[in-house]
Amino acid sequence: MLQPVAVAHKQLSDYASIVGRPLVDEIRERADRLKGKRILHVSATAFGGGVSEILYTLVPLMVDVGLDCEWHVIYGREEFFNATKVMHNALQGNPQDLNEAQWETWKRYNEINARELSGNWDVCIVHDPQPAAICSLVGEKARHWVWRCHIDLSTPNADTLAGVLPFLNCYEATVFHMPAYVPIGMDGRAEVFPPAIDPLNPKNMAFSSEDAVYICDQFGIDVDRPLLCQVSRFDPWKDPLGVIDAYRIVKEQLPDVQLALVGSMATDDPEGWDYFNGTVAHADGDPDIHILNNLNNVGAIEVNAFQSHCDVVIQKSTREGFGLTVTEAIWKARPLVGGAVGGIPLQVSDGESGFLVSTVEECAQRCLEILQDPGLGKRLGRAGKETVRSRFLTPRLLRDWLELFEKLEP
Repeated sequence: MLQPVAVAHKQLSDYASIVGRPLVDEIRERADRLKGKRILHVSATAFGGGVSEILYTLVPLMVDVGLDCEWHVIYGREEFFNATKVMHNALQGNPQDLNEAQWETWKRYNEINARELSGNWDVCIVHDPQPAAICSLVGEKARHWVWRCHIDLSTPNADTLAGVLPFLNCYEATVFHMPAYVPIGMDGRAEVFPPAIDPLNPKNMAFSSEDAVYICDQFGIDVDRPLLCQVSRFDPWKDPLGVIDAYRIVKEQLPDVQLALVGSMATDDPEGWDYFNGTVAHADGDPDIHILNNLNNVGAIEVNAFQSHCDVVIQKSTREGFGLTVTEAIWKARPLVGGAVGGIPLQVSDGESGFLVSTVEECAQRCLEILQDPGLGKRLGRAGKETVRSRFLTPRLLRDWLELFEKLEP
């Protein structure tokens, strides 16, 4: 069998004071009509990245409302994840397609995992391209199949997309973050709803300023000086080198400014260490640039502290499927400067709940404006938090999934 993931117990009722009783009541009504349905989530990893963070909350909430829900992780070795990283980058626009051997590796591991997949599910939800071929191999193991895409498919490498699309034909429904990500050929099978964050998990729960200051101080941050922070994987699409360049422009006018680049190293991202080391090299020993990851004991609580304490949160992505780190940051009422790409504009209204930028120079200028006008930062932060409260918290995502299950079960 595939590796099952153990999840904590969560209760939908705990979220009522945050998202409102009407949404909780609607979820309960929908769930009552689906009680006992067997739901399986299949993903590439249980560690690192937005997909796993979503599922650690979504799965136990599905269980709490009466579904028989599990989450299984596929088997893969380095050769598989090397191939799927090329696939991931190509589907987000990189010109390099998989070579013939990499395509064969992807198919072979999908065959292995398809054989090991247990059966008798009402709905099997396959997340992202890594295990996408499983449905075409063992469609009889679930009554309904859904492919959930978490990446930006707006300008994919045409050859790579053409190689993947035939394996998606067996899915009864596909789900994307935004209409712009839906490729031609879905034939009315596409659903659109964005992801969400859990406001009660350690990364997003309310944090006192004293606790945030204490934790940041433990990592060498001078808590009395201004701090810029980007939380993301070490990935070319997140542009950590561009963030460093923007910081250096800011530092010319505000010499006291510091930068924290905080990320996690995911098990399905073999290139991560290359980009991490490249980021360290680009920092060139600057003592005011702090580059940290989960192997430096930076976990959910520490990320919360950095986001809660910093003066400006940056997410200078050049590609972004959605950007859950953006959601997390603005939930903490921090002013955000983000790339005008992918799902970031879905979350941020430029000049109202944050700033959208396209260049290093724009990023630096907006950071300076916020640092020089604390009142501006507070206004942006408050507006952003209300956007997240109304649109991007997990109970809304749960409601969307239940609505889709009802469509599949007329």
